[in-house]
Amino acid sequence: MEFKFLLPSKVVMEPGLRERTGEHLRALGLSRILIVTDPGVKAAGLLDSVYASLDKAGIAFEEVADIKANPRSEDINQTAQQYRGQGIDGLLAVGGGSAMDAAKAISVLLTHDGRIEDYEGSFTLTRAIPPIVAIPTTAGTGSEVTCFSVITDTARHFKMSVHDHRVGPVLALLDSHITDTLPASIAAATGMDALTHAIEAYTCRVSNPISDGLALHAIRLISQHLKPAVQEPENREAREQMLVASLIAGMAFGNADVGSVHCISEAIGGMYDTPHGVGNAIFLPFVFGHNRDADIVRHAQVAYALGIDPGLSPVDAAEAAVSHLFQMSKELGIPRFADVRGVREEDFPTLAENAKQNFSDASNAKTMSVQAYHDIITAAYHFVA
Repeated sequence: MEFKFLLPSKVVMEPGLRERTGEHLRALGLSRILIVTDPGVKAAGLLDSVYASLDKAGIAFEEVADIKANPRSEDINQTAQQYRGQGIDGLLAVGGGSAMDAAKAISVLLTHDGRIEDYEGSFTLTRAIPPIVAIPTTAGTGSEVTCFSVITDTARHFKMSVHDHRVGPVLALLDSHITDTLPASIAAATGMDALTHAIEAYTCRVSNPISDGLALHAIRLISQHLKPAVQEPENREAREQMLVASLIAGMAFGNADVGSVHCISEAIGGMYDTPHGVGNAIFLPFVFGHNRDADIVRHAQVAYALGIDPGLSPVDAAEAAVSHLFQMSKELGIPRFADVRGVREEDFPTLAENAKQNFSDASNAKTMSVQAYHDIITAAYHFVA
């Protein structure tokens, strides 16, 4: 057996941690940072205590607050050009996966010439980048501890990945109160995103013993806490546990990989600008069902972690898990694929081709053809709950 496990990030979780952001950044030796966030986070006032802490610590900052739900390469390139040579010595990403992906990509271009498209793929960086500190505001992506940046190549309408250990945040600050005001619909989609990360990390072909343990624990946490986190917004324990589960799932897939759920979700995100968590939630049951006979034991272990009767045989448990995942999506209000804005059947061949080209296609539990992707996309489109 051979495997590697890397966690470049220090993780700190405390109630009200945002109020001490400046202390943590000063301890890293940072003096002039770029805050990367999105309009929703800024409008919700989640940055107010961060600003105060930076001022108190004497840390100067610039801010990019217009990050879109699926960050675009043209915006990344323009922002990086604006801040090159401005003395930025670190980045602070505050938001969901989009803000963190954008911060990682911008950081690359602060020390590398060219466009972010030039660094697509694995280990394409040639030098160090300014350190990134991440404060997640959703319980879903786990991007605060991963070494990936996913950016929409606007010319190709394709989600590209930059993979390098240097883009992993050096510090993840988890404020256990930050998701208190997260809308239920976002809590649902991001929670299903975290579940997808955990399930694909465990069932993919490149899992390892450490990622396996993290993935199964994340699945158990999500199974217990996602529904109350969505349906009982005042349930602080459930929201805190989802933040932990998302983090752990990020550690798992960041050291294994994901699979065909992400390949499809990123294809539709690149074409229709669909939120990533929504895409994953829609396709998770379909891909899980398609994959399960490739490794029935692992898919059964996922089922047991989801709370399926441990007395069932592996075959029956894995089958029951498919229905369970469909039911979860329905109860959480995840939309049908046919209801996603802009979806057209004539796009399905292109979506299938783009899914097959995805970085993670080779890691899926079962070898996928373009036709298999097309069949799953079509089945999801015509599915009636």
